[in-house]
Amino acid sequence: MTTLHDGRAGRRARARRGSVLVALASTALLVTPSPVARADSGPGAPADTTPPMKIDAKDPDLRMPGSAKLAPGRVLDIKSVVETDDGDERREDTNAKVKFALQAEVLFDKDSSKLGGEAGARIKAIAQEIEKQNATTVRVFGFTDDLGSSLHGLKLSKERADAVQRALSANLDSSVHYQIRGYGEQYPIADNSTEEGREKNRRVEVSFARAG
Repeated sequence: MTTLHDGRAGRRARARRGSVLVALASTALLVTPSPVARADSGPGAPADTTPPMKIDAKDPDLRMPGSAKLAPGRVLDIKSVVETDDGDERREDTNAKVKFALQAEVLFDKDSSKLGGEAGARIKAIAQEIEKQNATTVRVFGFTDDLGSSLHGLKLSKERADAVQRALSANLDSSVHYQIRGYGEQYPIADNSTEEGREKNRRVEVSFARAG
């Protein structure tokens, strides 16, 4: 037989269960995850067709102080680099100049400044590019690796630069001027701790200005 006390206890229990369910539902609403933020653009994303913001050129906040003026526009110096598969010849082109770098092994025997058989064709091709660019001044710089004494490297690199200059002059007009330097082991372009790196450092560079 159910007593009055039992009936009241039951109602209180049902009320507590209802309150718990309401609390859980409220909590679920609060912790519902927000949509993941995504970038407006990127690979595969639709193009943004929103028109650009209009700028009022007369806005006083955009004016430069005093008599200051914007610097004149200029073309950035972009470099293009092409290297043969075996890395024995490298060409760099910028807006201002052309530079060829030939590994010493292509031009000379080991520890020698006497040009080898393959050197003639390589240097002639560079001379043709100098003519094409109408260059009047040509820089010929020699470099070595860091093996041996630095004095020997300086001497050998200058002798090699001289040899390349003489071969160039045989293919070019006598009005071309030359700047010839031997830098020895200075200005390495690769790691001298490996033979591959030392091969790149043993080189002669020929550079000149581009036509207009």
